[in-house]
Amino acid sequence: MPTAKKVLSAAQQETLLQTLKARFEKHMQRHKGLDWAKIATRLTADKAKLWSLQEMENTGGEPDVVGYDKKTGEYLFYDCSPETPQGRRSICYDQEALDARKENKPAGNAVSMAAAMGVDLLTEEEYRSLQQLGAFDQKTSSWIKTPAEVRKLGGAEFGDRRYNRVFIYHNGADSYYAARGFRGVLKV
Repeated sequence: MPTAKKVLSAAQQETLLQTLKARFEKHMQRHKGLDWAKIATRLTADKAKLWSLQEMENTGGEPDVVGYDKKTGEYLFYDCSPETPQGRRSICYDQEALDARKENKPAGNAVSMAAAMGVDLLTEEEYRSLQQLGAFDQKTSSWIKTPAEVRKLGGAEFGDRRYNRVFIYHNGADSYYAARGFRGVLKV
């Protein structure tokens, strides 16, 4: 996709910022001590990050600020939709897994979709951190960034919440299910 397409119009930017601000104010427990004005200033200075947030929004991720990294000075946006984002389901883990499927191929893969959106898959630590903020993926599951040693053996990891506990599982990287997608993280 050409770079020019990765820029929102002024009206789109304003609408997105209003949506993000409303979500920020509705879910204050996710980002105690953070100031929306500082976050908005950071966002308006980086048009590519705004585009990525719009992609998260467009695919049903409901992105929200969940923290601030003091080391890097970046705000962390995670997909905070109650279930794995609707527009990112029925996909396998990565391109290698997609290429390996001989038949019944899914429409895409999590790693490539995340890269195209300008986000990263949540790590296990980030996924567990998200689950401290609420009950997510109670009916769905989300691919997470898989350690190289697991991926090298053909597997991939995903997480969900069942029985009031967070579970991290494994599956063949080429598997896909209607209720499995991925959650992203964007650092701004």
